[in-house]
Amino acid sequence: MIPTFFFNFHKGENMLSSILLVMFVMLFVIFIIAGIVVMVIYNSLIDKKNQVNYAFSGMDVMLKKRYDLIPNLVEIVKRYAVHERELLERLTYIRAQAVHGDLSDEERVALDNQLTGALGQIMIAVESYPDLKANQNFLHLQASLNEVEEQISASRRFYNATVTDYNNGIEMFPSNLVAGMMGLKRKQVFVIAVQMRQNLDLNLLWDRGSPSQVISQNHLQKMTNKANLTGF
Repeated sequence: MIPTFFFNFHKGENMLSSILLVMFVMLFVIFIIAGIVVMVIYNSLIDKKNQVNYAFSGMDVMLKKRYDLIPNLVEIVKRYAVHERELLERLTYIRAQAVHGDLSDEERVALDNQLTGALGQIMIAVESYPDLKANQNFLHLQASLNEVEEQISASRRFYNATVTDYNNGIEMFPSNLVAGMMGLKRKQVFVIAVQMRQNLDLNLLWDRGSPSQVISQNHLQKMTNKANLTGF
């Protein structure tokens, strides 16, 4: 009886050891798989974050090109548009704030929206100064601004696409768990006010033809009222 008891005891002990070993191997495999998943998600989020930074840096280059043109615009306009001093001073102030180095991405986006609104008001005001529209330096500046605006528009679209992809990554499960541990926060897309989305053509507004042929006075007044409502 005793040998049989010890035999059964050792048999049960061996079976328990086998079960524990299998469980340990399974847990180890699960741990490895989870580690790989976390690593893949982590690298993906880092890539999305870097893409946003890359897109913003590209857009920032285009914005700085426009900032560089603003002083020339102010100098030319103030020679003719003597009644637009307040608007030109506001444009100069916004530009000075925008080129400041200690701004977050969100602050730069907000300031650029204000700058776009101020430029829109100047485009409307220029319509009352035919001599200014005929100035060759102004026409050259007009062409440069048109080119820069197109580049800014393209860079905005690319930036918004990368931000949307990044925001999806940090909000969707299970990557949102890893994003939380990484301290990643949602970023804002580059939103432009409704009147700015009309994307007025500078060539149309600054055409040397009759103002009535370019844009009606009623439409100009509506656009000015919209701009004033936004605080620009």
